[in-house]
Amino acid sequence: MSRIEAVLFDIGETLINEGEIYGRWADWLGVPRHTFLTKLGAMLAAGGTAMDAFEHFRPGFDLAAEERRRAEAGVPNGFGPADLYPDVRDCLAGLRAQGLLVGAAGNQPVEAAEQFAALGLPMDMVGISDVWGVSKPDPEFFARCAAECGRPSAAILYVGDRIDNDVRPALAFGMQVAFLRRGPWGHIQRDEEALRRCAFVLDDLAALPELVAARNARRNP
Repeated sequence: MSRIEAVLFDIGETLINEGEIYGRWADWLGVPRHTFLTKLGAMLAAGGTAMDAFEHFRPGFDLAAEERRRAEAGVPNGFGPADLYPDVRDCLAGLRAQGLLVGAAGNQPVEAAEQFAALGLPMDMVGISDVWGVSKPDPEFFARCAAECGRPSAAILYVGDRIDNDVRPALAFGMQVAFLRRGPWGHIQRDEEALRRCAFVLDDLAALPELVAARNARRNP
């Protein structure tokens, strides 16, 4: 296996805690937070999506229209510094101290580009699916990641919380993968064979810099 030269992170539930974001949606829909999150988890476990949960509580749910209404009401959708997981900044700093290229690339709307930039994270590149015009798990998304990094796929570690959108397609593209077990998808989805192929299986990001350094040390000439 190649040395890791670049580390790319998924965004939602890897860097950004979406629990509060879904909580704010529950508030907007007038649904108790625990009720909304319970239904969301059940939908995901059955193979559905977050949009199925919205549709359940508001039939005919139109995401774009609701986002406009929220913005007009002064409670816009999106994320900010308070939604960043607390282990993120130290992890990024530890990786950059090793001279690695560090970036993020995830399935996010166009508006997320400005929100993400406002976090001021120390990163060399950021990829937003709706800006790129291609989303995970499409192989073209991972091809774009590699092109933006300027590194061969085998030298890139992709870190994500979803087996379907992150682990399997990144492995298929030839990247190394770290599976992060947090957020609803990280705890609901199962694929032991895919996880055995991961370089790392993590419960948080705190140990990642040390793990990468140790892995690369074993691959030094």
